[in-house]
Amino acid sequence: MGCGKIFATLRRCKKIDYDDDTTQLSRCLGLFDLTSLGVGSTLGLGVYVLAGAVAKTVAGPAVAISFLVAAISSVFAGLCYAEFASRVPKAGSGYNYSYVSVGEFIAFTIGWNLILEYAIGTASVAKGMAVYIDTLFNNTMAKTLTAATPINVSFLADYPDFFAFGLVLLVTILLGIGVSESAKMNNVFTALNVLTVTVVVVAGAVKSNPANWNIKLADIPPEYVSQAGEGGFMPWGVAGVMAGAAKCFFGFVGFDCVATTGEEAKNPKRDIPLSIVLSLIIIFLSYFSIATVLTMMLPYYMQDAEAPFPYVFEQVNLPVIKWVVTVGAIFALCTSLLGTMFPLPRVLYAMACDGVLFRPLAAIHPKTKTPLLATAISGFLSAIMAAMFNLKQLIDMVSIGTLLAYTIVATSVLILRYEEEDVSVGTEKISARGRGVLAVLGQGCNLLGLKNPTQLSSTIAKITIAVLFVVALATCVVLSVDGGAVAGAILGAILVVLLVVLYRQPTNDVSHLSFKVPLVPLVPYLSVCMNVYLMVQLDYQTWVRFFIWLIIGYLIYFLYGIRNSSLNSSQPAGKVDDKDKSQVVTKF
Repeated sequence: MGCGKIFATLRRCKKIDYDDDTTQLSRCLGLFDLTSLGVGSTLGLGVYVLAGAVAKTVAGPAVAISFLVAAISSVFAGLCYAEFASRVPKAGSGYNYSYVSVGEFIAFTIGWNLILEYAIGTASVAKGMAVYIDTLFNNTMAKTLTAATPINVSFLADYPDFFAFGLVLLVTILLGIGVSESAKMNNVFTALNVLTVTVVVVAGAVKSNPANWNIKLADIPPEYVSQAGEGGFMPWGVAGVMAGAAKCFFGFVGFDCVATTGEEAKNPKRDIPLSIVLSLIIIFLSYFSIATVLTMMLPYYMQDAEAPFPYVFEQVNLPVIKWVVTVGAIFALCTSLLGTMFPLPRVLYAMACDGVLFRPLAAIHPKTKTPLLATAISGFLSAIMAAMFNLKQLIDMVSIGTLLAYTIVATSVLILRYEEEDVSVGTEKISARGRGVLAVLGQGCNLLGLKNPTQLSSTIAKITIAVLFVVALATCVVLSVDGGAVAGAILGAILVVLLVVLYRQPTNDVSHLSFKVPLVPLVPYLSVCMNVYLMVQLDYQTWVRFFIWLIIGYLIYFLYGIRNSSLNSSQPAGKVDDKDKSQVVTKF
């Protein structure tokens, strides 16, 4: 196989029949169910821990602004997901989205990292829930298991957490029973979660003191001065707010699970985009309100980073609210565990259906209408991680996988918007005008004022998008190094030029879509830049573990997936039906 053929194989794209809504899965999820799933999977561990931890150590009272910055980044990604959900109403989330636009190899990369994201996310929530419940009983379980079965390995947990293991298996069984039953329980837990947040905000508002947002350094007690920064609203300045935003971004991870329900939603083209937007609005309002009342009730330097709300309500003499929050947090973590686990077997199912992962994972149980084998394997994997691993070192892996998925989805939106719809027409236009440098420069500025994409304009747009990612990465790296302001300014100017070039290129008609990303190319462009910036903030150990995971995945792809893919036209006769063959398209 020559290099050209290999490259064509890696970039082959799946063509979706947008009018075909047949599926083996059960279509039983409405708008309320999908919104509840998005809120439940996101509004969990973060809302009860993240706000206090970031306020105390990184951002101070400006943690509310940190949540706003993180929300903006998530909204950009959410809008891109919403457009793709209206384009591709199929199971698989960012995996399917990238498969139809940027090719099989990139799609496999995204799908493989979504598996990592959801597996670690499930394990971390289960671990957090087990620890949270154990603290209510004076850490009895931790002390007993540490003494009886200690694990003396640096990157593993101190003891095998059988409780966390059991929690994941319980959720796995619930998901295996059926989506309708899982959705009903998720709706109940999510309603209790939102009710708890409302109680916290109302009770906290009564005890709030706006003066806590403007405490001068001189007025801070001596025992807290060393950990209070410079005092005031932004004790650690703008840098602290942005560092807090990078941490707060973890609090928004999870809404994209809604995009994996394309084959289980009753009306995916309408309900999935709406539920994504509604989920993000509810999540942001909850985080912003929680962060505001928390830092107004008690000075930021006095917060408890591990369990802020039980502590703060005890300090302001509201013991009843303290226990309401404690019980509500358990329900919230149940919701988050269910929501985080839900998309994992769906991604495995989608990849197995396409043949890039082992096909038995695509088996659907005739009674429950769920991918039973994929659910069991993903549940067991997450349960092992929850029981055995020290997830504090791995938690950044959730962010890096999510950010990479968001980046590819935003890039895919740009590619599809500038994709040429009629290749023959575009080729005739290029032949008539020539392929010289002047023609390329002229189209770079679109001097002819074309309204519809051509082969040349589409190629220019794709090259610009590829250069954008490289320049954005270089800009973020340079800005993170001392003395890189001048080089950063030059690279920033190049980013603006690339944006102008994209803005000048003609886009295709998207009036038939039920949801469209506004202000293209600006919104996807900003999404790529912000996601790359947040990825650069992660430590090198996270990148090393990330590359190890990628190597494992690529071994599976090149040894199995590339040959067994449904788009592999070189398979023996009878392995690929006519419908699959018609789906093989090569872009770029």
